[in-house]
Amino acid sequence: MEQAQAQQGQQHPIAIYLWIWVLLFVLSTMSYLVDYFHLQGYLRWFLIIVFMLLKAGFIVAIFMHMAWERLALKFAILVPPLCLLVLVGLMAIEGDYTFLTRLASFLK
Repeated sequence: MEQAQAQQGQQHPIAIYLWIWVLLFVLSTMSYLVDYFHLQGYLRWFLIIVFMLLKAGFIVAIFMHMAWERLALKFAILVPPLCLLVLVGLMAIEGDYTFLTRLASFLK
Protein backbone atom coordinates (compact mmCIF):
# COMPACT_ATOMS: atom_id res chain seq x y z
CA MET A 1 0.00 0.00 0.00
CA GLU A 2 2.74 2.47 1.00
CA GLN A 3 4.82 1.53 -2.02
CA ALA A 4 1.91 2.24 -4.37
CA GLN A 5 1.35 5.62 -2.73
CA ALA A 6 5.07 6.45 -2.96
CA GLN A 7 5.03 5.72 -6.69
CA GLN A 8 1.87 7.72 -7.27
CA GLY A 9 2.92 10.71 -5.17
CA GLN A 10 1.26 12.53 -2.33
CA GLN A 11 -2.39 13.38 -2.94
CA HIS A 12 -4.16 16.32 -1.31
CA PRO A 13 -7.93 16.73 -1.14
CA ILE A 14 -9.35 19.05 -3.79
CA ALA A 15 -11.31 20.83 -1.04
CA ILE A 16 -8.10 22.45 0.23
CA TYR A 17 -7.45 24.01 -3.15
CA LEU A 18 -11.05 25.17 -3.51
CA TRP A 19 -10.99 26.82 -0.08
CA ILE A 20 -7.74 28.58 -0.92
CA TRP A 21 -9.21 29.80 -4.24
CA VAL A 22 -12.18 31.22 -2.35
CA LEU A 23 -9.88 32.78 0.23
CA LEU A 24 -7.72 34.34 -2.50
CA PHE A 25 -10.85 35.73 -4.14
CA VAL A 26 -11.97 37.25 -0.83
CA LEU A 27 -8.52 38.76 -0.19
CA SER A 28 -8.43 40.16 -3.73
CA THR A 29 -11.87 41.68 -3.21
CA MET A 30 -10.73 43.26 0.05
CA SER A 31 -7.64 44.62 -1.71
CA TYR A 32 -9.88 46.14 -4.38
CA LEU A 33 -12.14 47.66 -1.71
CA VAL A 34 -9.16 49.56 -0.28
CA ASP A 35 -9.09 51.60 -3.48
CA TYR A 36 -12.88 51.64 -3.86
CA PHE A 37 -13.32 53.34 -0.48
CA HIS A 38 -10.48 55.79 -1.27
CA LEU A 39 -8.39 54.96 1.78
CA GLN A 40 -5.28 57.12 1.93
CA GLY A 41 -1.97 57.32 3.74
CA TYR A 42 -0.34 54.66 5.83
CA LEU A 43 -3.59 52.72 6.34
CA ARG A 44 -3.93 52.22 2.57
CA TRP A 45 -0.38 50.98 2.14
CA PHE A 46 -0.54 48.83 5.25
CA LEU A 47 -3.70 47.07 4.04
CA ILE A 48 -2.39 46.62 0.50
CA ILE A 49 0.85 45.05 1.77
CA VAL A 50 -0.96 42.83 4.28
CA PHE A 51 -3.35 41.50 1.62
CA MET A 52 -0.47 41.04 -0.83
CA LEU A 53 1.62 39.08 1.69
CA LEU A 54 -1.34 36.93 2.72
CA LYS A 55 -2.14 36.04 -0.89
CA ALA A 56 1.51 35.29 -1.67
CA GLY A 57 1.80 33.18 1.47
CA PHE A 58 -1.27 31.09 0.61
CA ILE A 59 -0.08 30.60 -2.96
CA VAL A 60 3.38 29.49 -1.86
CA ALA A 61 2.09 27.29 0.96
CA ILE A 62 -0.68 25.47 -0.87
CA PHE A 63 -0.26 25.72 -4.64
CA MET A 64 3.53 25.38 -4.52
CA HIS A 65 3.18 22.63 -1.87
CA MET A 66 5.46 24.36 0.64
CA ALA A 67 3.09 23.48 3.50
CA TRP A 68 3.93 19.81 3.05
CA GLU A 69 7.71 20.17 2.74
CA ARG A 70 10.29 19.45 5.41
CA LEU A 71 11.33 22.28 7.72
CA ALA A 72 14.90 22.29 6.37
CA LEU A 73 13.66 22.91 2.83
CA LYS A 74 11.33 25.66 4.04
CA PHE A 75 14.24 27.41 5.75
CA ALA A 76 16.47 26.95 2.70
CA ILE A 77 13.89 28.65 0.49
CA LEU A 78 12.48 31.31 2.82
CA VAL A 79 15.49 32.53 4.85
CA PRO A 80 17.59 34.04 2.01
CA PRO A 81 14.80 36.38 0.76
CA LEU A 82 14.09 37.41 4.35
CA CYS A 83 17.77 38.24 4.86
CA LEU A 84 17.69 40.31 1.67
CA LEU A 85 14.65 42.20 2.93
CA VAL A 86 16.46 43.00 6.18
CA LEU A 87 19.48 44.24 4.23
CA VAL A 88 17.27 46.40 1.98
CA GLY A 89 15.66 47.88 5.09
CA LEU A 90 19.06 48.66 6.57
CA MET A 91 20.15 50.29 3.30
CA ALA A 92 17.00 52.45 3.31
CA ILE A 93 17.77 53.61 6.85
CA GLU A 94 21.39 54.30 5.87
CA GLY A 95 20.27 56.21 2.77
CA ASP A 96 17.93 58.40 4.80
CA TYR A 97 20.69 59.11 7.33
CA THR A 98 23.15 60.01 4.56
CA PHE A 99 20.61 62.25 2.82
CA LEU A 100 19.70 64.07 6.02
CA THR A 101 23.36 64.51 6.99
CA ARG A 102 24.22 66.00 3.60
CA LEU A 103 21.15 68.22 3.69
CA ALA A 104 22.11 69.51 7.13
CA SER A 105 25.68 70.27 6.00
CA PHE A 106 24.52 72.12 2.86
CA LEU A 107 22.07 74.26 4.81
CA LYS A 108 24.78 75.58 7.16
